[in-house]
Formats: sequence, C-alpha cells, structure tokens
Amino acid sequence: MGKYHDLAEKIVANVGGKDNINSLTHCITRLRFKLKDESKANDDVLKNMDGVVTVMKSGGQYQVVIGNHVPHVYEDVLDVAGISGNSSSSEEDEGSTNVFNKLIDVISGCFQPFLGALCACGMLKGFNALFLYLGLYEAASGTDLFFTAVGDSIFYFMPILIGLTAARKFKVSEFTGIAIGAALVYPTIQAAAVGAGDPLMTLFQGTIIESPVFIQVFGLPIIANNYTSSVVPVILVVWFAKYVQKFAKKIIPEIVQTFLVPFFTIVISMFVGFLIIGPIITFATNILGAGFTALYDFSPIVMSVVVGFFWQPLVIFGLHWSLIPLAMINIQTLGSDTILAASFTASFAQTAVVMAMYFKLKDKKLKELCIPAVISGFFGVTEPAIYGLTLPKKKPFVISMIGAAIGGLVTALFGAKSYVMGGLGVFGFVNHINTETNDISNMIGQFVAVGIAMVFSFVVTMLFWKDETVVEETPEKAEGLSVRKETIQSPVEGQMMPLSTAKDQAFAEGILGKGVLIHPTKGEVVAPFDGTVMTLFPTKHAIGLVSENGLELLIHIGLDTVQLDGKHFTAHVEQGDKVKKGQKLVSFDKEAIEAAGYSVETPVIVTNSADYLDIIDSDKKEVCSDDDLLTVLV
Repeated sequence: MGKYHDLAEKIVANVGGKDNINSLTHCITRLRFKLKDESKANDDVLKNMDGVVTVMKSGGQYQVVIGNHVPHVYEDVLDVAGISGNSSSSEEDEGSTNVFNKLIDVISGCFQPFLGALCACGMLKGFNALFLYLGLYEAASGTDLFFTAVGDSIFYFMPILIGLTAARKFKVSEFTGIAIGAALVYPTIQAAAVGAGDPLMTLFQGTIIESPVFIQVFGLPIIANNYTSSVVPVILVVWFAKYVQKFAKKIIPEIVQTFLVPFFTIVISMFVGFLIIGPIITFATNILGAGFTALYDFSPIVMSVVVGFFWQPLVIFGLHWSLIPLAMINIQTLGSDTILAASFTASFAQTAVVMAMYFKLKDKKLKELCIPAVISGFFGVTEPAIYGLTLPKKKPFVISMIGAAIGGLVTALFGAKSYVMGGLGVFGFVNHINTETNDISNMIGQFVAVGIAMVFSFVVTMLFWKDETVVEETPEKAEGLSVRKETIQSPVEGQMMPLSTAKDQAFAEGILGKGVLIHPTKGEVVAPFDGTVMTLFPTKHAIGLVSENGLELLIHIGLDTVQLDGKHFTAHVEQGDKVKKGQKLVSFDKEAIEAAGYSVETPVIVTNSADYLDIIDSDKKEVCSDDDLLTVLV
C-alpha cells in the first residue's frame, strides 16, 4: 500500500469513482483525468482536500493539481482505480539516464543519512589503533574489544544500513530493505557459503571464474561471496526488489498485501541476489584478479600505477577482494608483496583531497564533515571521505585517484614492498619493514610516495576544483541575520511579466510556487544555474531542475502543450543529467506551437519556494539568457 493510498482513494471517489475514469496521465504537478462525465466530480470537495492544491478544467481534461509528489500519488491512484495509465515517472526513463552518474548519485545518496555516524565510527577505529600503538591497553583486551566492536559496527553491517537507505531511494518498504541487507551478512549463511572440506561441486572448472559450491538451495548452487562491508551488492538487490514489490502489489489482493507483498519481495529478491547478483560480483572479482596477475607479469611498475588509480573504485564495488588473496599468497610464498604496497597511498591521497576541500567548500554542513573524515582517513578509514565528500562531487574523487596512481608509481620506482598484512593508514608504514633484515628502506620509500601523492592531491584540488555552490552573504547579516542568496538566470529569452498574468489559474495564483512568466521570443531553454535535471517530462514541454543548493525550479513551456505529445519540442539533455549554467536544455518551435492553437507563455517557478525567506523578481521587462531573473533569499 503506497504512502498516498488514502489520498488516492478520496480522489478517485470524488472524480466520480472508478467507472467515471476514461484515462489518467500526469504532468509535473497535476493529475490529468479524462472523465466520462465531469458533472459527477465533486470540485469543491477536491479543492478543499488535504494533499490537493486545486482543481482545473482545460483541454477536455479534469486536472487535479497535486504538486511535486504527483508521480507517487499517480501510482496510488492507478492502484485504487484498477486502471493502467501513461506514467511519466522516472522509472520509464531510467534507461536513458547516464548510468555511471546515476550509480554515483545512488551510492552517495544512500550514504547521506548516516554520514555522521560513519565519521564517528571511522574516528573511533582510528583512535583505537592509536591507543593500541601507544600501549594504553593491550590488544584483545576488553577495552580493545569494546572499541573494535563499536568502531566496526557500521562498516561490518553496512549492507543493513544501505538496505534501509536504498529502500527509501527506490521506494521499497524500508523494513524489506533492512531484511535484505541483514540476509546478506547473516553469519551462518556466510560461513556455509564459504564452506569447509570438499565442495559439493565446482562450477566453471579450469577457467578464471572457477567457483566451488558448498551449499545448494532447491538444488541450485550458491556461489560463495563476502558481503560484509560491501556496498554495491545490496543496492542492486534492493533495486531489483523494487520491481518485485511493484509486481506483487498488482497481483496480490489488497486485503493480504501487508504481509504477502514483503514475503514474496524478500524471498524472490534474496534468491536472485544469492544466485545471480552475488555471483556476478564474484566472477568480476576472479576476472580482475587474473587481469592484475597478468599485468604484474607484464610490468610491475604499470601494475602499481593501475592498482593505485583503481583501488578506491574497486573498494566501492567490493572488487578489491580480487587482489587481497594474491597479496596473501605473495607474502606466504615470496615473503613480500607489491600489490598492497601499490595501494597504500590511496587513502592518503583521498585524505589530502578532503583537506583541500575544507578550505574551498561553501556548504557549512559539508565543511564540518571534513575534519572527522581527515582524522579517520589518516588512520586508513576513508569511507566517510569517499561517500560523504569526494564521490558526490566527482572531480575531487578523480583527483584522488590520480594522486594515488602517482603514489603507486613512486612506490614501484623505490621498489617498496609489504612484508606483513598489518595496520592501515599511518600504522601501515611499519608493514614495509623487512621482518628478516629489519631494513627500513621500503618504509622510507613509502614515506616519499605518500608525501608526493598527498602534495599532488592537495595542490591540484586547491587549484583546479571549484565548489559551484552559490552561497553569498547579504547586507542583512549586519543586522544579526545570516542570509544567503542564490541568483537564477533567465532560462528563456523574452518579455518578462508577473506570474499573476498567467492564463493558467494554478500558475497565476502562485499555488505551485513563486516565480515569473516569460513570453518567449526565442524557442530555446537553457540552464539557469549549475545543477541536475530532476524531471524531464516525456513530451519535453516541462523540465524540473534542482540546483546544487537544493533549489527546485520548474520551467513549463506553454499552456496545455502536454497534448502536443512532444511534437515541436527537442530535448538536449536527459533526466538525471548534470548541467552547467547556460547549457541548452530544450528547443521548441514557437511558431508551430502557436499555429497549433497553444500559448507559449512560460512560467518559471521555484516549486519549493516555501523553503526560502523571499523570492525577488528582476525589474527588467526584457530578459536574455544571461540576465538575472530571480534572487532567492535563504
């Protein structure tokens, strides 16, 4: 049962019931019904209903204005009415989104809710290592066990936390997401999957993806994998669960959905997770391991550069496990290893980038995260830095990868090797002391490599990364009020008019937010700020953007132009794309649209205007794409 199920029931009842609905679509802000008999609809009841902004009738449609959350209300109305519709929600457009950017956004978004706790546990792990080094208490003592358990808690059980946040992101039941994450780290099944003694069978024997099988489910093999501390597997399983849950809701009677929908969602999703999604990660790990072995045979120096560059992305996807067994074998058979040595500078490069970001970030909340992220980073715990700071900003993360690659190169040139698999971060330097000869030259080489990697990463971030967040102080601060402002440039060239002059009542009355109206003189829409395409309607007549500060802007080209079904419109971006100020978003044939009988007047609206102190219109009558249109005070 959806979040807006009760509202959906009331809407359906007051548009005349299920039998009075011919069809239903939605645009960015409103449900668009085609009713058999509009006289059966209760206009006054709907207008005064909590969750409904107003009701309008236009173009043969009965329009119920909802607001930004209309896609979710739409889904529940479809369920209640038992009809199918032409959804414009993002699900149908997911395939057209830049997959890499979307994955990064999903990963970083899943970490945002618990970044504070992640930083706290990272610091605790670091301080525990420091206190052990200083001899304040002994390893394996009760004190060590306490701090280790608390510090490791989030990292070990990370799939459970991400199961929750991914469920929120993919609109899956939160407790279903938690159950999926918990199943992935369930100790007994982890131990059984790895097994002991002879395997039941070996799949793909003789290949690089050879996989021993120790347990079977309904006769099907479960390939071993370690999901503790992993990130991507649980996200993929919860993403798959979204479609299972949606299908289950359609076929299971509503009276038993409360327990049967979660039942089938969890069982089917986990079966696919253990049988297919997990093994895919395992196969990728095996293939990478073979690839790095071949690369080492070709050139240890090249291998060190590649390991340094890719180490952090490998950790994110859980694929670094392809290198750990190789390193262990090297230490056991050769007495030393170059793989872990090559990856050693990665955490320091990441930490140096965050140090530079501290001086350049404008967002105070993010700046506050830098200090604990740097502390834990020096102790080798970089998850807070990666997921909270560098990965969401993308460019700093890439700089840290390059810095780590340079560190890996220096490591190789010095011939540095690891002799033990010991501490992380600053405590990892001693791993490079030759345990047989007590030679410290390898450790000195790592000091140099780390220094070069950190200096490069810090300087390049300071010189070439700019925080695009717009945070400006206004004169009000002198009066004791801290006020920020964000300036929005005009996305359309033309004549600017007050929003109250719009022909559409919902826009004219400011029901959907504050803004202005533009009568275009040029058929082109450009980005008014740096941000993300939050919504691009399939008919391309409306586009929703969100700035890097969270301002949500709706640009609605024309009135009732949704009925053109995309004719005379051309989109130059896709939903989910990052855009830069001035970048072309949509082109439209102004003359053809007007010839078809539609107005091209374009409302430009801040849809979350309630979040701001004030929204000030420009005093210009004619605006170009580089003119300031609105100033938002925060």
